[in-house]
Amino acid sequence: MRKTKEVLRLRFELGLGQRAIARACSISQGAVHNYLKKATAAGIHWPLPEGWDEQRIEEALRRPHLTLQLAWEEYRTGPERPSRCTIHSAARSGRLHCS
Repeated sequence: MRKTKEVLRLRFELGLGQRAIARACSISQGAVHNYLKKATAAGIHWPLPEGWDEQRIEEALRRPHLTLQLAWEEYRTGPERPSRCTIHSAARSGRLHCS
């Protein structure tokens, strides 16, 4: 089970670092980093709105509207012209943002 809500609480309410959060939640530091990165990208702030549970947080973190085709179009029209491998890698890692 994911511990996204607990990770956010420990970070923003208690101000713990990623290593301390990882130890407290028994998850890897990489998982903590990814949760925090996705939350920042999704605009999720602490305290969470009333009624938000793990499922609602996960829905907010997922970006189903971003497809590889949209990512490719965004990059293709930008100042850089990366290869398709770069697009695929960026989309998988969550570094692409569509408006």
